[in-house]
Amino acid sequence: METHYGDDSQILAGTATVGDMTIYDTAISSLDGSADALGGLKGTTTLIVNVASKCGLTPQYTQLEELQEKFGSKSFSVVGVPCNQFGEQEPGSPDEIATFCSASYGVTFPMTEKIEVNGPGRHALYQALVDTPDAEGHSGDIRWNFEKFLVDAEGNVVERFAPTTTPDDPAVIAAIEAQIGN
Repeated sequence: METHYGDDSQILAGTATVGDMTIYDTAISSLDGSADALGGLKGTTTLIVNVASKCGLTPQYTQLEELQEKFGSKSFSVVGVPCNQFGEQEPGSPDEIATFCSASYGVTFPMTEKIEVNGPGRHALYQALVDTPDAEGHSGDIRWNFEKFLVDAEGNVVERFAPTTTPDDPAVIAAIEAQIGN
């Protein structure tokens, strides 16, 4: 799926850049409704993860928060992207999602509004992410909750990790460290 920006019909897809636009220029609100959830992260390496509160993989929030704590001071951030497309495992309102994440897992990393990551309603953010293959060569549709995309400080997608790859997996840690210069 393609997303067109402006009259020049440039496409944001795959490489995550169009002219001067990057992932960080994608219009998406924060979970609290404030605009521009990604704009403040320009120049920061990010791990973008579609999340859900009622999934067997939900305990990954613990490792995601550990990544935020470990690397947050080094121009890194996790970004949680709630999605209810997989088994309706994220049915809550923004307030319910925020309360669950904070109370259950102590989440401090940014969360976006709830969006669709697949299908005709796929958000522009995921239109830019899904063409990147993971280590097994899978690209295209998101397979399940907790699929992860590592985006460099310039807004380029550099790695994709399967939902079952835990955030503390050595491959995830090595990819983050390669981007932040550890």
